[in-house]
Amino acid sequence: MKITFYISLLLAGLHAVSHGHLPPNHHNGHDPNEPKHHMHHAGEAIACLKLVPNNADFAFQFFKEIILEVPNKNAFFSPVSISTAFAMLALGARSTTQTQILEGLSFNLTEIQEKEIQEGFHNLIHMLNHPESKVQLNMVNAIFLTDKLKPLKKFLDDAKALYQLEAFTTDFNNPREAEKQINDYVERKTHGKITNLVKDMDPQTVMLLGSFVFFKGNWEKSFKPEHTEEREFFVDAETTVKVPMMHQTGRFDFYFDEDLSCTVVRLHYNGSATAFLVLPAKGKMKQLEQTLVKETIQEWSDHLFKRLLSLYFPKFSISGSYEITNMLSKMGIVDVFTDQADLSGITGTPDLKVSKVVHKASLDVDERGTEAAAATAAEIMTMSLPPAIEFNRPFLMLIFDRDTNCTLFIGKIVNPAITS
Repeated sequence: MKITFYISLLLAGLHAVSHGHLPPNHHNGHDPNEPKHHMHHAGEAIACLKLVPNNADFAFQFFKEIILEVPNKNAFFSPVSISTAFAMLALGARSTTQTQILEGLSFNLTEIQEKEIQEGFHNLIHMLNHPESKVQLNMVNAIFLTDKLKPLKKFLDDAKALYQLEAFTTDFNNPREAEKQINDYVERKTHGKITNLVKDMDPQTVMLLGSFVFFKGNWEKSFKPEHTEEREFFVDAETTVKVPMMHQTGRFDFYFDEDLSCTVVRLHYNGSATAFLVLPAKGKMKQLEQTLVKETIQEWSDHLFKRLLSLYFPKFSISGSYEITNMLSKMGIVDVFTDQADLSGITGTPDLKVSKVVHKASLDVDERGTEAAAATAAEIMTMSLPPAIEFNRPFLMLIFDRDTNCTLFIGKIVNPAITS
């Protein structure tokens, strides 16, 4: 009988977030495959960028799985949080279990070695946690262990060195005390954004592995709160809700994809984060969901152009909470959840398996930004009214990091009036 443990993937996102491999930074002419001049170490950037295509493939494959689980509902998750936690778990996995995890994360092990993958994630975490960035972006990895479980020194040393892992001893026999310890830690690390994360803990738990991302950013061009007004949002043919709709007129990165019948608008955050807002034509969301791949984002990036628009975008807060074991199993990560699991790299004996994987993510989108007031007036002075783009029906929001080209968050907003 294997001992089981939980993986908890936690994430808090504030004020909309995203960057990724995919979108080159046309904002400053940066090619995503070229390290930026201010990156500290070229080698770090190259190791990090080597993961980009695989991480993006995983992100969009997981997106397809999650929308099958929650059809016609809001969905929001952080692919980088999930892939980081499982790459960290792969450090302690052996044989088929390790192969399944890495291949399930979309890595081709004939093209990239496990050592390169681990080094790439190490550099990714280091770069995302860069204190010089104008966005607040922190990736935190933590492990809570019963004192009965003695992990191998090598596993802990490697996890600390590669993933900046914080390790804590926890008495899972006292579930209430264990929950308080973990929840207090998470609440502190997410600046109060995520509270009461774990509940009803199984006293048989021996280890909880957590990975989460915290993001807070301001729009490069803020929306003025006095321009926000209640407007209708058409959830489906039968349902209409009132939402606070932000409004801004100006020149935006814009593209209309004729093949997928969707409008793409890109907004930048101060710092290195970028959000892609994608509005499918009526009845075209399913087609977009089923065909979205990293190449689609690259094509949008390549075709974006500046256009004067009257943009309406809802102010909203959403969160997603998912038990994702089943989704990962469908993606080929199977043995780690069964008695076939070989996690002997963690304890030295193959007596562990993962019982449950929980992922939580949340996002707030509001007007905040830090644009100088003087910069706006000239953009609005035009003889005719610019075309209006109104995000008043279900849409996608993707948040990327331009420095690392990492897919931070993917969201499908079906009803912005629902917070979870």
